[in-house]
Amino acid sequence: MLPPSLFEELQKRIPGELIYIPKPPKQRAGWGEVSGTRKLLAERNEEIRRFYLDGWSVSELERKYHLSEDSIRRIVVKPK
Repeated sequence: MLPPSLFEELQKRIPGELIYIPKPPKQRAGWGEVSGTRKLLAERNEEIRRFYLDGWSVSELERKYHLSEDSIRRIVVKPK
């Protein structure tokens, strides 16, 4: 797969070791994009904002979502 000259140079510099070759930055998925976690958290945060705008208190949201007061406040004041 590698040109012989490059393979030989790698053998000289790191014989018997494993090397990791990362994807170029534009090909890498962002955090939570592959697993869907990013989307789930965005949906949860939007739901928290809706409840807050509907009159739920921060302490009610803390109990419902098991988040800290600071986390709830960050979510409700953060622009979409």
